[in-house]
Amino acid sequence: MGTRTGGACSAWDNTECQGTPYCPPRCPRFTDGEGVPLVVRPFRDSDRDAAVAMYDDIDSYSRTMGLPPATMPQIESWLDRLRENGWNLVALDGDRVVGHVAVVPADRPDPKFVVFIHQEYQDRGIGTELMKQVVAYADDRDHEALTLEVSKGNRRAVTVYENVGFEVVERMHSDLEMELSLEQPVAERVQRPPAERD
Repeated sequence: MGTRTGGACSAWDNTECQGTPYCPPRCPRFTDGEGVPLVVRPFRDSDRDAAVAMYDDIDSYSRTMGLPPATMPQIESWLDRLRENGWNLVALDGDRVVGHVAVVPADRPDPKFVVFIHQEYQDRGIGTELMKQVVAYADDRDHEALTLEVSKGNRRAVTVYENVGFEVVERMHSDLEMELSLEQPVAERVQRPPAERD
C-alpha cells in the first residue's frame, strides 16, 4: 500500500503481497537500496524518449564493450533495433527511465541480453532486480536459457550475474560468456510473490 503525494506513489510495502492471477511473472514494484520505490515493466513506445535520454546521459564508466553507442542518432538506432528484434524491460523512478534491459533475438531459445543502469542509480540493487525480472520474463516466454557477454574487468557486473546463477561458459581474450539455464530452480524462485520470497 502506498501513499500518494503530488499524484505519484511515494512509497509502498508489498512484502505481504500474495499475488493474483493477473500479476506479471514477477511483481513490478520494488524498493531500492536507498528506499526509493521503483517499477520494472515491459518497455512501451512512450518510454523511447526517456530511454534515449538515459543513454545519452550515461557516463563513460557505465559504458562497456562499446555500448551504449556514443551519439544520439546512434543511440536511437541501436535502441530501435533492440526493440524490433527482442523484448525489453525498463526500471522507472516515476516517469524517468533509470535502467533498461534488452533480450535479443526474441525467437531464440537462448537469447543474449544487455542491461544498463544510469550511474546515479547504481549500487542500489536495481541491477539485481532487473536480472530477476529478466529471468522471470524469459521463463514465462519459454526461453531455455539466457546468455550474455561481459568484460572480465567488470567485476561488479560479473558478481551480480553470478549471484543470480549465471555461470561462465567461455573465456575469451578480454570477455566472458555467461549462461543461465532456466531449468534451474532460480526461474521458479524469482516468480514468487513478495510475501513468499526468502
